[in-house]
Amino acid sequence: MKNFYRPEIDGLRAIAVVAVVLYHSKINLLGQQIFKGGFIGVDIFLVISGYLITSIIIKELITTGTFSFKHFYERRIRRILPVLLFIMLMSLPFAWIYLIPDHFIDFSKSILYSLSFTSNFYFWYTGELYGATSGLLLPFLHTWSLSIEEQYYILFPIVLFAIFRYFRKYLIHIFILILILSLGIADWGSKNYTSATFYLLHSRIWELLAGSILAYFEITIGHRSKYHRLNLVLPTVGLFLISYSILFFNDKMFHPSFYTLAPIIGVCLIIWFSHKDELITKILSSKLFVGIGLISYSIYLWHYPIYAFSRITEFTQGSIVKKLLIIITIILLSIISYYFIEQPFRNKKNKFKIIFLSIIMSYSVLIIFNLNIILKDGVKQRMPDIIQEISTEICGQEGRRCNLNSSSDKKVFAVGDSIMREISGGFRDKVVNKDYHFIDSTLSSCLYFPGFDLIDIKTTKVEPCNNTYLSKLREILSKQDNSIIILSGNFAQFLNNSSFDNQEGGVGQKELEHKYIPVGDYQTIQSSFKNEVLKLSKKNNIILIYPVPEVGWHVPSRLNNIIQKESKNGGLDSKKFIEKSKYITTSYQIYKNRTKSTFELFDSIRSDNIYRVYPSELLCDTLIKNRCITHDDKNVFYSDHFHPSVVGAKMISELIMKQIEKIEFKPTF
Repeated sequence: MKNFYRPEIDGLRAIAVVAVVLYHSKINLLGQQIFKGGFIGVDIFLVISGYLITSIIIKELITTGTFSFKHFYERRIRRILPVLLFIMLMSLPFAWIYLIPDHFIDFSKSILYSLSFTSNFYFWYTGELYGATSGLLLPFLHTWSLSIEEQYYILFPIVLFAIFRYFRKYLIHIFILILILSLGIADWGSKNYTSATFYLLHSRIWELLAGSILAYFEITIGHRSKYHRLNLVLPTVGLFLISYSILFFNDKMFHPSFYTLAPIIGVCLIIWFSHKDELITKILSSKLFVGIGLISYSIYLWHYPIYAFSRITEFTQGSIVKKLLIIITIILLSIISYYFIEQPFRNKKNKFKIIFLSIIMSYSVLIIFNLNIILKDGVKQRMPDIIQEISTEICGQEGRRCNLNSSSDKKVFAVGDSIMREISGGFRDKVVNKDYHFIDSTLSSCLYFPGFDLIDIKTTKVEPCNNTYLSKLREILSKQDNSIIILSGNFAQFLNNSSFDNQEGGVGQKELEHKYIPVGDYQTIQSSFKNEVLKLSKKNNIILIYPVPEVGWHVPSRLNNIIQKESKNGGLDSKKFIEKSKYITTSYQIYKNRTKSTFELFDSIRSDNIYRVYPSELLCDTLIKNRCITHDDKNVFYSDHFHPSVVGAKMISELIMKQIEKIEFKPTF
């Protein structure tokens, strides 16, 4: 059986890759992101892969009675690895120049996992949210989908060969059963295990098998649809389903799930009912669509690292023209890599031994280089001195609780979210030296805010931190007597229920916005928090840490960009550095507007046992009038968009220790 070329399949590839590229471009029109469902392009690719790979395998099995695994995997290696390795190698100099140490380590780990086709497991394990702000800065986050395809390519031929040999008459039944099971698991998992469902193969198998089932029927029947009227209508319906998904789906929906059936059915309709005399087939078979489809793999590989580095360097910030220029660059590089990398390596005239040797050499370079980066802690010495010293306190992170000096009867509780976790690193040792028992009671994304239960919009479930962390903590704190309880966290985020916008081009983590909604009205929940704090203050001393100014930019990366640019003009001495600091400060007035409700709430809590710490006194309206600074000429005060660095935490801790000293001089309860 011959494998007939179907140009409309390349046309479908073109739609898929354009959708993904435009989705990741984050281009806005009239304040709204267009192509916000463009991530569906990956699902389109999976259906096409399932269709083509199954066609190849079953045709060979029927024709020869066996299957050449050697030739199959050789074709996959020729197709996938050369251009992937080339782009990884090309990214190394940019990573060396622009990635701060922590990001460089993440970059190196992602490449190493990608080389073993397990990056989807890595991004799932690290909790990286696809579409999140942090993920946009990871140059090879997109390799998660390649890992899924490679895992499929490795496992599927073996499974299909076994089924064909021993259970041939049940092949289609097994396909359909696994598809139904995988789809059901995906729909359930998208509501309960979002990250694992998105990144792992088990919830994507049904999309691949949708294409496999089409291939099976086409081969066993001997043709696709012969219904002329359906051939004229259903490809249009399929394109509508795909287009609707790309334009109106969004990354807050359950995915993959039953909702994902719409674009998958759309792809299947086009594959099965396309006909040379039908309009949609003619459009997809046009030179433009086929041309984009042919270079779609290169486009997919190039686009994400280019977007990531353009965001890291802030090249495209606030400029649609530059974003369009980036897209043109991606296309040009893809054409080059297609003709000079993809085609030569896929050409059977070029001996596989030589190709395999070049692949082994590339693997060796990438493995040695990236292992070296990890072992040398991101090679900090390549960075300017001020960047090298940026770090965060790890003792208070989940899994590394710090309950120190447990023999003491005097207790200090650090209570709050990840901001409190970082701040506590600055005063932990100091309170222990004063013979206090330090108790870390922090949990990321979980404020101690009784009455402020959060419901996930997707699952309509109350967040676990409120059901477990908060209830247990309330029980523990209610039993305390003469302890010091220090409360901090990103209260502004929750009271405003929106991400931070510094109105100068810097926006906080958009994935937090409207992800959760509070239970009850704000007046009620604020009263609940106030009453809880007052209740605790009857037997304990409370230190309220007012909001740490949010920034909206990833401070270390932005700072490194400024220094890199200025170094081309002779470098920055301390005086010039301070002059340039206006680029990485924020408006004090914006901070006051953003935190108004938090200040009002905290100020309303009146008791002799309430003490107050104002981080804004350290950072706002000091070095630069009416601005909140993120660094001086020697130190950086933030580790990212809003978390204090070790230096920032120590500065805030000095204010906390002054309040603890006041507490020590007052009579006990």
